[in-house]
Amino acid sequence: MEIAMGADHAGFVLKQDLAEFLRESGHAVMDLGTFSTAPVDYPDYSEAVGLAVRDGRATRGILICGSGVGATVAANKIPGIRACLCHDTFSAHQGVEDDNMNVLVLGGRVIGAFLARDLATAYLAAEFSGKERHRRRLEKIRVMEEKYGNRKEFGA
Repeated sequence: MEIAMGADHAGFVLKQDLAEFLRESGHAVMDLGTFSTAPVDYPDYSEAVGLAVRDGRATRGILICGSGVGATVAANKIPGIRACLCHDTFSAHQGVEDDNMNVLVLGGRVIGAFLARDLATAYLAAEFSGKERHRRRLEKIRVMEEKYGNRKEFGA
């Protein structure tokens, strides 16, 4: 599977470890940065990964920032991206199965390398169920993106 990966400086070390693990597991990894621990802004990497997934250059994405919260917020601003912060394997696979999650977000200062590997493995092995109730809910989300996508956001 082609996986777009990105991280800010707080997620850099975990991204490097996880990318190596995924390559060894047979996945193609598109590393979209950052490439050091020098301070950078997580929205830049959330956008890069989100666009790679949305535009079809990657099948799925993985983002890592300090807590995972900021990268999740930023990635979900891109229509069609369903980024979820996960710290347990149930959420990592269920997010795909029920919600068609296409970007897994991890907190580099919250979890360690072994849990990150387990989460990524569960996420990448999962498939969207396609059940009618899940498709219906995703359609409602798409309508919300369309309805509110061009409005100025409150409280920046």
